Amino acid sequence: MRKGIFPGMEEMMMPWIGKTMKHIDLFIATRMAEHGVNLTRQQVILLKILFHDGPLPQNNLAFLTDRDKTSLTRLLATMEKKNLVARITSAEDKRVNMVHLTKHGEKVLQEIAPVLLQTMMFMQEGISEEDQRVVIQTMKKIQENIEKHDIGCSNN
Repeated sequence: MRKGIFPGMEEMMMPWIGKTMKHIDLFIATRMAEHGVNLTRQQVILLKILFHDGPLPQNNLAFLTDRDKTSLTRLLATMEKKNLVARITSAEDKRVNMVHLTKHGEKVLQEIAPVLLQTMMFMQEGISEEDQRVVIQTMKKIQENIEKHDIGCSNN
């Protein structure tokens, strides 16, 4: 068996964070499907942002979701077909599309909220509040380190 090209990598946090995110994405998608919810994680994130922050310019959403404009346009088109969001040209600036959460989008978000909360509780099962605080503090520190060394990094 060949030795790894990155000795000691299995003892570092970053590969574990990446693997864990993949597991989280799959677990959430499975739980949503079990409850008849046909939404991707990206769609849920957009619904949540629009619910909390109100209508936003499409360009702002591209920044907030860390997606390129083309990818976001496709995502929004899919969400419009599901009547979750509506793109409306800004009255002040015709070049700007404002993205609004529809009544149906708000209803869907409220319906899936309990499933998402329960799913998060399942994932945190058996983890003490103190351990959760340590993880949160560690993630914040990692974000600070990245922002300190990458001036182009967005603060999500």
